[in-house]
Amino acid sequence: MLAVAASHYSTVTVTGQAAGVAQGTLPLRRADTAPAPVRQSLEGGSVIAGIIIGVVVVVLIMIFIGLYNSLVKRRNAVDNSWSQIDVQLKRRHDLIPNLVESVKDYMSYEQETLSKVTEARAAAVAAGAEGPAQAAQAENALTDTLRSLFAVMENYPDLKASQNVMALQEELTATENKISFARQFYNDSVLTYNNKIQTVPSNVIAGMFNFTKRDYFEAPDAEREAPKVDLR
Repeated sequence: MLAVAASHYSTVTVTGQAAGVAQGTLPLRRADTAPAPVRQSLEGGSVIAGIIIGVVVVVLIMIFIGLYNSLVKRRNAVDNSWSQIDVQLKRRHDLIPNLVESVKDYMSYEQETLSKVTEARAAAVAAGAEGPAQAAQAENALTDTLRSLFAVMENYPDLKASQNVMALQEELTATENKISFARQFYNDSVLTYNNKIQTVPSNVIAGMFNFTKRDYFEAPDAEREAPKVDLR
């Protein structure tokens, strides 16, 4: 009789538990639910990964901004150095008509030489708006005509007594020297800028924002020396 009762009790217990689960009164543990320490470890790993990604993104943005600003500074340096050349070129262009006007009365038989100087000056003024490469070519041609003019001027002793001609010649020579120094500074700035836009990784930024190569303001070695004439 005791065995029958125990068996009956066991059957009732199992049946009751099954009924409790069916009615929702007893919790049902999911087999795929990870233990709490495992869940915390996974969540912590996700946070760390997010922080690392965020730091990498910030660093990349800072590098991008730094490279872009560096390119802008180099480009502005080129523009500034070119403006210094332009000032001196305009000064030379202004002096030449005064010089021609001062010597033409003494050099009535040298009208061809004076005309070449005037034409070369006009070409140099026009080339200034076309860029450094074209300006350099035109300015070199102007320098050649000035050399010819100064060579001819040495054949006219009366010019030595003209204080106006002497003053203009000295001022023009000083301007030529300033152009030479400004040219060197400009070409150095162009070299630094061109190297920057052609080397990794700044070349990527340069391509994205249209930082283009700049031309040098070059002159042949024989033409870099300022034209001089000894009228004394």
